[in-house]
Amino acid sequence: MSSCSSESPPPTLRTVTISYSHLKRKLTRSIDKDVDLSAKIEEGFGPNGLGILSISDVPEYSSLRQNLLRLSPRLACLPEDVKKELEDPNSRYNFGWSHGKEKLESGKPDILKGSFYANPIFDTPTTDESLVQRYPSYCGSNIWPDRALPELEVAFKALGKLILDVGLMVAYHCDRYVSRGMKMHEDEGLEQILLRSRCHKGRLLYYFPSLQSVFTQNGESMSSWCGWHTDHGSLTGLTCGMFMRDAVELPCPDSAAGLYIKTRNDQIVKVVFGEDEIAYQIGETTEILSRGHLCATPHCVRDKRDLTWKKSQLDSNCDI
Repeated sequence: MSSCSSESPPPTLRTVTISYSHLKRKLTRSIDKDVDLSAKIEEGFGPNGLGILSISDVPEYSSLRQNLLRLSPRLACLPEDVKKELEDPNSRYNFGWSHGKEKLESGKPDILKGSFYANPIFDTPTTDESLVQRYPSYCGSNIWPDRALPELEVAFKALGKLILDVGLMVAYHCDRYVSRGMKMHEDEGLEQILLRSRCHKGRLLYYFPSLQSVFTQNGESMSSWCGWHTDHGSLTGLTCGMFMRDAVELPCPDSAAGLYIKTRNDQIVKVVFGEDEIAYQIGETTEILSRGHLCATPHCVRDKRDLTWKKSQLDSNCDI
């Protein structure tokens, strides 16, 4: 893949946005089967879309997002021996705490970012030991800081469940759109895949403040890009990042920081969505199963230039 850097700033595009009220009936709180959102789904997820859309006005989302993301600095600042107990090398650090285990595009360890992984729905997705040994990154058990930070489990599960619940509504409308172009059995769609799955995964990200610059003289980052990749799962829910300085939440300090996507014609664009919106990205699994009606796109993340700021974010894979 080519580098994220470019001679001129990439254009900024807003995600396709769907109101929560169009996903759910106001009175019965059940999915409104009479609302056809196929045009919106195609615009966001279709062959000419960016592979991402956002849902606005989700009840309780704003408070649940703040509750969890504000715990991220506290988690990262726990004593090293406590964080060591939260590590799970058997799962390749895909459960519990992970810091310095990932590598940047340069091949160097990523020490500026810490991650906490957990299944927000099932603490133990399976008791089949053969599955756990074969798929430790997916079938392992959660590790919570029960004594050091007990509120993390409650906040993580609450936000993760909401992202999954809204994702199921998005999946229903994805299936409705796909069924226009190909024959689908009732149990084959994205909605049913998410309902059957027990291997959901949330990732709470924390970007450490640092006085060490990773930018070159011309301002381009040497290692702040989370390298180009395409999500391999079915559907990923994203929160907008939370930036803090001196324990105060403030707007993003760098207009160049954020999510970048490579379009179908290889153009790099920056994608933005509101802090009170849940964004969803299509993964490669869904692209294959939908025969290309729903498309995943390569994307990467650029960190802020001023590394004295703290940033928190949650990525939640609705299905692996």
